[in-house]
Amino acid sequence: MNALTGTVAAVLGLEDENDVRRVAARARDAFPAPAARLGLTAGAGAVDALSRLLTGRPLDALDADRREALCKVLEGRPAAARLLETLKIPLLQAAATELLPAPPHVPYEGARPDADLDCTPSSAWPSRATADAIVVGSGAGGAMAARTLARAGLSVVVVEEGRRFVAADFRDRPPLERFTRLYRDAGASFALGRPPVLLPEGRAVGGTTVVNSGTCYRTPPHVQRRWSRLGVPMDGFDAYLDEVEATLRVAPQPIDVLGRNGLLALEGARRLGWKAAPLRRNAPGCAGSGQCAAGCPRNAKNGVHLNALPQACAAGARIITHAKVERILVERGRATGIRARRPDGTHLEILASRIVVAAGATQTPPLLRRSGLGGHPGLGRGMAVHPATSMAGRFDEPVTSWSGVMQSAGIEEAHGDGILIEATASPHGMSSFVLPGTGRELRRRLAESGRLAVLGAMIADGPSGRVYGRRRPLPRYDLSARDAARLRRALVAMGRILLAAGARDVLTGLPRHPIARTEEEVSEAVASSPVTDLHLAGFHPTGTARMGGAGTPADPHGRLRGVRGVHLVDASVLPTCPEVNPQLTIMAMALRNADAALADG
Repeated sequence: MNALTGTVAAVLGLEDENDVRRVAARARDAFPAPAARLGLTAGAGAVDALSRLLTGRPLDALDADRREALCKVLEGRPAAARLLETLKIPLLQAAATELLPAPPHVPYEGARPDADLDCTPSSAWPSRATADAIVVGSGAGGAMAARTLARAGLSVVVVEEGRRFVAADFRDRPPLERFTRLYRDAGASFALGRPPVLLPEGRAVGGTTVVNSGTCYRTPPHVQRRWSRLGVPMDGFDAYLDEVEATLRVAPQPIDVLGRNGLLALEGARRLGWKAAPLRRNAPGCAGSGQCAAGCPRNAKNGVHLNALPQACAAGARIITHAKVERILVERGRATGIRARRPDGTHLEILASRIVVAAGATQTPPLLRRSGLGGHPGLGRGMAVHPATSMAGRFDEPVTSWSGVMQSAGIEEAHGDGILIEATASPHGMSSFVLPGTGRELRRRLAESGRLAVLGAMIADGPSGRVYGRRRPLPRYDLSARDAARLRRALVAMGRILLAAGARDVLTGLPRHPIARTEEEVSEAVASSPVTDLHLAGFHPTGTARMGGAGTPADPHGRLRGVRGVHLVDASVLPTCPEVNPQLTIMAMALRNADAALADG
């Protein structure tokens, strides 16, 4: 065994050499991005070095009992324990993919055909071209803007860094393998902070809509009123939301494919007397394959690659794939085009008088800085991430959380306090919930994972983050004391729901107090754990190029200040955290801002 296989054997308590080799190979091969692979290798090397320091021998020279004893020693040392917690996520994902029984096959008969898209790889695109408008990014905001501009008769080119995926790409490979190809940095992007926050970001034609949960909340009225007070006119915004809902075919999720995970969440809420219901989703024909986050194999989830983008192409828009926009070209204070890099290092230029930026809240600030347009002091500041954490309940009967709708039920009892709870599992082999323990205990927990029901909670956070960097984004997010307290309340609420639903015990996700059996124990575990023990993800970064009144980087209609012809239509322009899953909000705001781009002539 080398350092990685030794770490797999030690952390997961595996003793069969074939299992060890299979899991190590899956962990190594599933993360092709250099940064992710380097992190995994470095982490395993650090554990191996600790073994040499504490036992005088490398991990692969220890027998199973000595590896088990070493892990117990490391768990008792804070720095080493944090290292183990970090390594457990990719190792558990690899182990679940290789060792757990595969989920039942979801039939593909009746799957929706792939949409007609005019996609051209950058290698086949000329090095110089012209258009009336260029849209940077093909996700929620970019797709709606491209459709608006193309339908108005403009020649539109959408420039996308990722590639096009079709349903067949999602049928023959396990979700973990697809995940690492569908997400930027193999899904390992994060914001530095205490604690660090994982920032998964889709990279494909269709952007993150290809891999999100499909949950569709309208922008709450109180959020719209807040934005109006911040200088963003919101009159008529509900009409834009109506148009987006019609485009995505949003409807309440039927019960029949909800899955046991969602039903248990609804039952726990019912017993507490809390407001809960199946979520509204853009997934007509969903068969409950539970694979939303790794691409729907039936094309049932209505990402923009299945509606707004083909509608834009039908109106004449074209999409370039595998092209990273390096800068916006500017002459005498007006945008004149873009310069993009192909994978082979060569460049292409497209000249246009309208540049619509939809690169996302983490990517837009570096792009503007590289273009000489990053001088506004507010650019990159004010990032909210809608921080999320999770909790699991262990039940006597099978739950199989990865079977059924991935994100199925919403519990809004505490939404007035900025807490939104959703029954949200992960595709088979992709769970980011960190099971407690190491070694044989962790192996046993993994074997029992089919009996876990999982809830996730997001909190409406303040603008605590910032995106630095020019060549690539360097996010920083510092959780405020107010938001940390809100996350603690969310954890307690999730524990109450799971216990009310009949959970034998609750896995808190808190390494110092991993198990709780009563509401009182949940409250004590949460109260006594430092904020650095929280495992956080930020699925909805927003606000890094806010629009609004004087003092914001963009004006009330998304025009970038200080230059003519640059319009922002992605999550970066949202003035504050939208407090709900933001897809509808981003798309509606893109429609609104694209109308302003048209009016500018």
